[in-house]
Amino acid sequence: MKKIFFSILLFITVITTMQAQNPFFSAYKTPHGTPPFDKIKNAHYEPAVDKGIKDHAAEIDKIVMIKAVPTFENTILPFEKSGDLLTRVASVFFNMLSAESDDEMLEIAQRIQPKLSAHSNDVNLNEGLFQKIKVVYDKRLDSGLNPEQIRLVEKIYQGFESRGATLTGKDRDTYKELSSRLNQLTLDFGQNALKESNKFEMIITDEADLAGLPQSVKDAAVVKAKSKDKEGWMFDLSAPSYIAFMKYSSRRDLRQKLYMAYATKCVSGGEFDNQENVKEIAKTRMQIANLLGYPDYATFVLRDKMAKDKEHVFDLLNKLYDAYATAAHSDVKQVEGYAVGFEGKAIDFQPWDWSYYSEKLQDTKYSVNDEMVRPYFELENVKKGVFGLATSLYGITFKKNTQIPVYHSEVEAFDVVDDKGNFVAVLFTDFHPREGKRQGAWMTEFKGQYKEKDGKDSRPHVSIVMNFTRPTETEPALLTFDEVETFLHEFGHALHGMLTECTYETLSGTNVEHDFVELPSQIMENWLTEKEYLDGFAIHYKTGEKIPADLVQKLVDAANYNAGYGCYRQLSFGFLDMAWHTLNQPYTGDVIAFERNAMDKTALLPTVDGACMSTSFGHIFSGGYAAGYYGYKWAEVLDADAFALFKETGIFNKETARSFQENILQKGNTADPMSLYVKFRGQEPTIDALLERNGVKK
Repeated sequence: MKKIFFSILLFITVITTMQAQNPFFSAYKTPHGTPPFDKIKNAHYEPAVDKGIKDHAAEIDKIVMIKAVPTFENTILPFEKSGDLLTRVASVFFNMLSAESDDEMLEIAQRIQPKLSAHSNDVNLNEGLFQKIKVVYDKRLDSGLNPEQIRLVEKIYQGFESRGATLTGKDRDTYKELSSRLNQLTLDFGQNALKESNKFEMIITDEADLAGLPQSVKDAAVVKAKSKDKEGWMFDLSAPSYIAFMKYSSRRDLRQKLYMAYATKCVSGGEFDNQENVKEIAKTRMQIANLLGYPDYATFVLRDKMAKDKEHVFDLLNKLYDAYATAAHSDVKQVEGYAVGFEGKAIDFQPWDWSYYSEKLQDTKYSVNDEMVRPYFELENVKKGVFGLATSLYGITFKKNTQIPVYHSEVEAFDVVDDKGNFVAVLFTDFHPREGKRQGAWMTEFKGQYKEKDGKDSRPHVSIVMNFTRPTETEPALLTFDEVETFLHEFGHALHGMLTECTYETLSGTNVEHDFVELPSQIMENWLTEKEYLDGFAIHYKTGEKIPADLVQKLVDAANYNAGYGCYRQLSFGFLDMAWHTLNQPYTGDVIAFERNAMDKTALLPTVDGACMSTSFGHIFSGGYAAGYYGYKWAEVLDADAFALFKETGIFNKETARSFQENILQKGNTADPMSLYVKFRGQEPTIDALLERNGVKK
């Protein structure tokens, strides 16, 4: 008996010790309460998720058991504050899954995703909880609530409605099955895309095969090869490697090889093939929409967006399609014509030729290329320029804080403070590609902004993650023009997350409609072709000279180069997204054939057998942009119109910046986004400013 007792005691002691060592189970003892990345191990995630689910379920039960008449204070507020542990661990885990994952984390994700899906359904389909929320919702306009409280009630109610709370009987069980299935499918899709991208390597051992590549690109390829203990030069599908090779390599056969590897990701069969996942994701989303009373998924998700419905989406896409038609076809014709002249013979122009000849034509027309501007875009100087723009506009400054734990040695953390010295946010920056990082660039947060019960402002922890050119053995990280533009874009999202001033986390920061969320990011890109801005930070990394005025002018002159082609490329993604999400019957045919039909009207280059975008289109199949990719063009209309006001008043005008901060960046989702925009701009936007900026006639 004593042995059994001591065995039980030992077991309890071990469990207690393990819990005590799990950093998620206690308040973070770090600057500003940031995640203790130096203490978090993979083994901590699953136990923390399990406990987080258990704690959250208990908090929900407590709300449901309240016998008093449901009110904002006893129902909405405790629901808004519930799930703290689960939110903390999930925010770290899923951000790391995108930025710093490994095989063990991918396996953990497969185990915890079903648990999270089941828990989400348990909460959203809790009849007692929903009825209490509905009581508050029905009386929201007559309960003395302020506008932000009313908005919170509406968003919470709409969230429950969108997740099946109004369903009854067997329909609830069906929703549980479909939502759990969708979560698993999107997880599998994303993991396949990451693994397929990481799998490809092109090793070059003969220097003659590097013809056309600048020395900086060769140096980067050497570093990449050495990092894998390989000889020669290595190229892969990460953005800096892929884009540079496609732009500069004169070896057409190798460009084709690299292009085909990129364009056939997850579509050529094998363990990472996503074709069935694409069809099943589209089908499952359609079934969820049908179950909730909508004819298709787009109709379901668009009802709460600025666009409101698919008719308005197609209206915008088609207006831009018509407006940019002449420019788009002219862009391609010019590049194809240049290619013939350059080669001195007719060529069968293919997609793997576009970047190469387009870059050469730009250099010929404007005497500017990436290799000319990269020396002026050394990463440290660019950081000063991007941060400095926020200082000029909004009065905030950035100070590196080495006491804040980071999740990788390349990541930096900054304290952000306002002009009065008040703490605003923590900003993490993560600039370079790694094997455990997915492709692309994004802004995210480890903690959102909200106000405590005592009114204290709990400030956010924001992160921007990129895949920029690495330093080499002989040069620091020298960015391309496009990379600097991407930095400004993601930093705009970061400003939206950092400068928010809301009471409730559900409404704060970037928790806004997807066709509005890109406004703060895309408007930042406009400064990059302003001489007054470039003069402040674009300095040659060796000589210290400012970027020459004539080079700035060349950048300005080249700003609209291939604008028509670029617009059609984005429109093609928007049309593809809408095609998948306006289905009202399951699609069982060929994914490539479906894609070609959807994108045919915007196709400017020959289609290539086997090429497919859908199978690696993470934005819509594993991200949050399903039936929402049009939002980039929607927001581009907004940002062109908004920046026109900065151009009128001065690009560093404090009054205009203050208005943008107060009406756009601070408000989050506390009011209708169009009403917020009109308060800033004084008018509703049209496409006129965008067309004027791109030099396109109506």
